[in-house]
Amino acid sequence: MATAPSPTGSTTTMGTYSSLIISNNSYSAFLPNKSQLSFSGESKRYIARRSSISCKATNPNNNNNNNEKQNQQEQSNNLLGKLDRRNVLIGLGGLYGATTLAPKPLAFADPLAAPDLTTCKLAEITTGGETVECCPPVSTKIKIFTPDTSIQLRTRPAAQLVTDEYLAKFKKAQALMRALPEDDPRSMVQQAKVHCAYCNDAYPQVGFPDIDIQVHFSWLFFPFHRMYLYFYERILGKLIDDPTFALPYWNWDSPDGMFILSGCFPIPDIYTDTTSPLYDQYRNAAHQPPVLADLGYGGTDDDVDDQTRTDENLAIMYRQMVSGAKTPDLFFGHEYRAGDTTTSSYAGTIENSPHNNLHLWCGDPNQTNGEDMGNFYSAGRDPLFYAHHCNVDRMWNIWKTLGGKRKDPTDTDWLDAEFLFYDENAELVKCKVRDSIHPEKDLRYTYEPVNVPWLFTKPTARKPKTKTKAKVAATELTTKFPATFDSKTTVEVARPKPKKRTKKEKSNEEEVLIIKDIEFVSNEAVKFDVFINDDADSLSRKDKSEFAGSFVHVPHQQKTGTKKTNLKLGITDLLEDLGAEDASSVLVTLVPRVAKSTVTVGGFEIEFSS
Repeated sequence: MATAPSPTGSTTTMGTYSSLIISNNSYSAFLPNKSQLSFSGESKRYIARRSSISCKATNPNNNNNNNEKQNQQEQSNNLLGKLDRRNVLIGLGGLYGATTLAPKPLAFADPLAAPDLTTCKLAEITTGGETVECCPPVSTKIKIFTPDTSIQLRTRPAAQLVTDEYLAKFKKAQALMRALPEDDPRSMVQQAKVHCAYCNDAYPQVGFPDIDIQVHFSWLFFPFHRMYLYFYERILGKLIDDPTFALPYWNWDSPDGMFILSGCFPIPDIYTDTTSPLYDQYRNAAHQPPVLADLGYGGTDDDVDDQTRTDENLAIMYRQMVSGAKTPDLFFGHEYRAGDTTTSSYAGTIENSPHNNLHLWCGDPNQTNGEDMGNFYSAGRDPLFYAHHCNVDRMWNIWKTLGGKRKDPTDTDWLDAEFLFYDENAELVKCKVRDSIHPEKDLRYTYEPVNVPWLFTKPTARKPKTKTKAKVAATELTTKFPATFDSKTTVEVARPKPKKRTKKEKSNEEEVLIIKDIEFVSNEAVKFDVFINDDADSLSRKDKSEFAGSFVHVPHQQKTGTKKTNLKLGITDLLEDLGAEDASSVLVTLVPRVAKSTVTVGGFEIEFSS
């Protein structure tokens, strides 16, 4: 039976994790001491920029690093009378028209603006001989989101713990949503199109018609999906006249209940009844309950027992939430502002894995594009998608309780980025990222508490006696890369500060491995694993420190047909575990798992991030 350090420093078995139940607002009360948990690029952008005006004279989220930008924004507010951007960006029927706005050479702020729905275009994904159209209905009226703090707090339940009464309400609500006319913006068809449009380059950025909006690979991933879930949930509640209704979450991060009949890692049983409106026919038939979910899924099913899968899953969660996500940059992903492309982007830890892994794990491999969950254009057609993303959203809540630098960004370009959604009354609503950051207060929901055993399941080092020699030395990286990547390879990467650092130095700066300019076909699945100082002929399991993480891509369409992005991995704790803190370089082994077409890697670098 697997063991893990307990908060007191003793050993806790898997069978006693029930003592580690953590509520939505009290995760920190159950954290281990510091000896058990070690807390501690420029975007490619068009030169021409647009001005944006804030509707608020002051910013309540002060950030010393952004004082100059805030001062400029406040001056613009005073000069222009605190005009809302709606009064500056003139478009059809009140919607923002991209062709009516001349980009400005100087901007006071550059948050991504809500899209002009009239400019939505085909996603250019072909299925069944037809090109997919992702565009939701267009409205000439836009409401500004206003939090309703008077409504009753809703609790999102763990899917494996729902009552029969709750399940009956949920199935009724989902059935009514499916029964709505397809052109109703609240229908299942149109709700799925919202995700399709934002994730498959259907909307040009306002003011930058040659650059499309993409909410993945960046700091918009968490807030976009939070607000998307919020409105979806509100629609379901309105359909059954129950304002207290809350979506369930798929508790894939914990084996709570694994030692009784139902478990959390498998797809929850409530989604597998073929007669239920919660069922979707396009799922991988080999991954139905009681098969445990693989949070490190690599395109093929490893021949491991349930205990090994559990150990690996818990270690992956620890790495993605604790040791590898010590800074907002690593957890949220790349900054993404108006005028940015995603060329220099990178996904945050949870978005990359396990979020992407489980999309691929659930999708039907017999379908042309991995439908439904295995492709961003179709993922919203499966009710399981919303349970999956509720748990992703729950990770955001938990991460902020883990201490250190784990805090939301305060940059106004993040806080004022905008989205459009249809609400429970079929009215179009504009909301901002700042509307999403206090879910209990402003959105009025919380999560049912369950066990969080991965907090105490730190990976352990194998420290193999034999390490694979690098095929490319550190001095050769700039001449050997970019290079195609189609087989296992090991390279040497120099460390800029090859010394054992103090605890304070580690707390101030996280050492980060960057795999740069990863280029691949965007409408195909891609995955490769990364190992550090390992024996490439006998690689470690995913619960070992040598396993540094994975790069995972869920198919979606992009205008160019190819995607270029980066992978960032926090490695401070990893190097400490491996006893490599004073090494001048590290050996990085890349192992391809999924790739139909050529994948190119641009290079490798280690930097220190504060």
